[in-house]
Amino acid sequence: MATHRKARTALLSAPGPRAAVGITTAALATVTLMTESASATPAPGKPAQPSISEVKAKVDSLMHQAEVATEKYNGAKEKRDQQNATVNKLLAQVARKTETLNESRRVLGTYAAAQYRGGDTTTTRYLTAPDPQALVDQVHLTKVMADRQKSAMQSFRTQQAAATKQRVEAAKSLQTLTTRQTELKTAKADVQSKLSQAQHLLNTLTAQEKARLAALQAKQEAEAKKKAAALAAAEKAKAAKAAELAKTTAGSKGADAPTTPANSSIADQAIAFAQKQLGKPYVWGATGPDSFDCSGLTQAAYKAAGITLPRTTYDQVNVGTRISEADLKPGDLIFFYSDVSHVGLYIGGGNMIHAPHTGTVVKIAPITEMPFYGAVRPY
Repeated sequence: MATHRKARTALLSAPGPRAAVGITTAALATVTLMTESASATPAPGKPAQPSISEVKAKVDSLMHQAEVATEKYNGAKEKRDQQNATVNKLLAQVARKTETLNESRRVLGTYAAAQYRGGDTTTTRYLTAPDPQALVDQVHLTKVMADRQKSAMQSFRTQQAAATKQRVEAAKSLQTLTTRQTELKTAKADVQSKLSQAQHLLNTLTAQEKARLAALQAKQEAEAKKKAAALAAAEKAKAAKAAELAKTTAGSKGADAPTTPANSSIADQAIAFAQKQLGKPYVWGATGPDSFDCSGLTQAAYKAAGITLPRTTYDQVNVGTRISEADLKPGDLIFFYSDVSHVGLYIGGGNMIHAPHTGTVVKIAPITEMPFYGAVRPY
């Protein structure tokens, strides 16, 4: 029973500001079967329960909405972090400007104090000069001191204006930061709301209904694997044909054909990193090293290969070269759904490594599990 409670808590309360996204019905049903006891049969007179297919459609919709909300959260967090860095930079500049302004103010104070102590005796010094040369020296000294004082005053005014401008910019930046923080809070609440709705819906099912839901999802997963196997066979045949053509071409030129694609080491490094993450938990908003969400995993994988990717799926899909499904190669990023809300790293054979959703871990799965949107080669 303690294990049941822990599993349920893990689903509804992921650590930190993170919760599930992209939760497939199978995983939810599996977790629910493990964590929830059979609910009571609805009393007579109550509205009829929706069909299993309707429940699945509703849960899938909520989980997809949660995944969309997660990518918005990731984008909002990135903007918040960038704005926070901007604010810190501006505040540091304000501090430096203020220090320079204070120094200009100190110099002006020195001149003012000297005038106060000596009084305005310029005319007297001119009249009492012992000789013409002394008079010339007095005139020159007076001009030098006046120029210095004028320069100090101009410097003070310049520094004062710069400091004022910097303070205004810092104030505006702080206001923008507050806006970003509000957006982040809203996105976080949206994710949690969708997940709570999905879990509540599943909790209304009886044990028998949950079993039927799990069976329905298992059937769909089997169909996805069958489609992936067909893709793998087509991929293998295409590779064999290309190798034969390359061999023929090389033979006609009397040279060996290259067998390693350009930049393959980059893709290999990204895949090797992703493979090392297999088994680590999915946590929405996470970028590693102990947990990941879908775009966090692909970003980290390519970072390990020396390629910097943006944070969200919406931005990652615009990096590199767009690739058709028929031309996929290991290392390509595959995006799913019309709103580009999920991403995986293709490893060949119709499979990918991805971080699916809360309650599961980074794993290998068929790319046919979700509707294909597009793919890119980011190197």
